[in-house]
Parts: sequence; structure tokens; C-alpha cells
Amino acid sequence: MMSTRRRLKSKGFTLIEIMLVVVIIGILAAVAVPQFAKKTREASTEATRATLKSIETSLGMYEMKATEYPSTEQGLEALVKKPSDLADDQWAGPYIKEIPQDNFKQDFVYRQPGEDGKDYDLFSKGPNKQEGDDDDIYAQKKVKRD
Repeated sequence: MMSTRRRLKSKGFTLIEIMLVVVIIGILAAVAVPQFAKKTREASTEATRATLKSIETSLGMYEMKATEYPSTEQGLEALVKKPSDLADDQWAGPYIKEIPQDNFKQDFVYRQPGEDGKDYDLFSKGPNKQEGDDDDIYAQKKVKRD
């Protein structure tokens, strides 16, 4: 009879054992979650960069036929629908099915002409959705020069 009582008492977990498991899970989560979030952000950035490259290809095809890039006012919509000021033989589109958004659910920024003598500027505002800071995303990674 005594051995039956001991067996029944030893079948459960103590509060300290349960608390220890909860603390260990918390520590693992504190280490794993930031790493997962970083990888998710990196994947979103690379997917946005791939979309930008696709748009740049479409802009190049547009420019070959129209002999110039769409104006800022025409925007990327000119890749989907023929601008009214183009002749039929100057447009071979649609060049893309629809205007995509970046992986942060924002429209891309397109300006023509671009800064620094470029034909155009095309980029994503990045995860913080604000233009002009270090998390803006371009098709090619910007290299800082000394």
C-alpha cells in the first residue's frame, strides 16, 4: 500500500519544473524570433529588388519602342496602358500585366528624369515606408564610395 502512494505522488510535475520549462522556452523564443524576423525582412527586400529589376526590364522595352521613358506624370501606368500622347506604332504593350507593389505593400517611386543625370529613378521606400533613408531599396545594391 505504501508503494502505491509513492507512485501516485511521483507521476506529476512540480511547479518549479514547469516554471523552468517556461523560462527555457522564453529564452529560446527571445533568441529565435529576432533571427526569424531578420530573415523575413531580408527575403522581402530581395523579392522587392527582383520586382524592381522586372520593372526596369519593362521600362527598357517601353523606351526601345517609344524612344523615351515614361514621364513622371505618366508613371508606371504607361507600362500597362498606352499613354494618350503616343502613336500606336510607339507602343507595343502592355509591358507588364499590372503595376506591382513592393513587398511592404507600398507603390514604387518612379521619377523621370532621375537625379544625378540618370534617365529615371525607381525604388522602394523600404520597410519603414519613408523615402530618403538607408532602407530604401534599389534594383542594384548601392555601393558607398569613399
